[in-house]
Formats: sequence, structure tokens, C-alpha cells
Amino acid sequence: MALSVFASAVYADVTLQSKEEVEGTWKLQSTKNSLTDKQAINREDTWVFKDGKLTILHIPREGSYFDQPPVPYEIEDGKLKVAIIGGSRFDLFTVVEKDDKSMTLKGKYGGYYYFIKK
Repeated sequence: MALSVFASAVYADVTLQSKEEVEGTWKLQSTKNSLTDKQAINREDTWVFKDGKLTILHIPREGSYFDQPPVPYEIEDGKLKVAIIGGSRFDLFTVVEKDDKSMTLKGKYGGYYYFIKK
């Protein structure tokens, strides 16, 4: 009996091992609702990962800007788990691509976040 194995290119997400892999200041350039979405939404906020906390700065709202207070984040099963202010809920992000200068996150509902390192 012969067994045949077909190899195919599989796109693999980046599995995070530690908080240090995302530490630093990341400028959010744009977001998309899906990979096939033709229109990216330009963003102005900056995400700062430091000492196990995420602070989002310069978030536009009604003609001005505000900063979100720091929330804890951790790495769980290779994904980025970020607490949501005011409760026990959290956002879960998969790292799609990452190098020293850029990072792409995929949110749990399918949105994509495109960052450059500051």
C-alpha cells in the first residue's frame, strides 16, 4: 500500500513566545476589516507596550485626541491578549507578520492592524 503526501504552502502566523517580542512604541498606520478589503482606514494612534502594560496614545475623538489608560497584556498560546478597560474581558490578537520595523495584528473578529515601529 502506497501513501502519498501532498505538500502545499501554508501561511503560518507568528507565534509569540514572550512579552518582550512586542515591547516598544508602535505607530498604528492603518486598519482593514479583512485582508481583501480594498480601502484601508488611516489611523493616528500609537500603541506603547512596556512592562506588561499597553497604553494607546493620541486616539482621535470628536476633533481632539485622548490617551487610553494603561491596561495589562500577556502572551497566551502564542497570541497577544490585551485587557479591555473596565472589566474582565479582553481582546485577542494574532501576529500575522512581524520584524524589527513593522508588525501586523489580526483581531479576534478579523480586523487587521498595520504598525510601524517608532
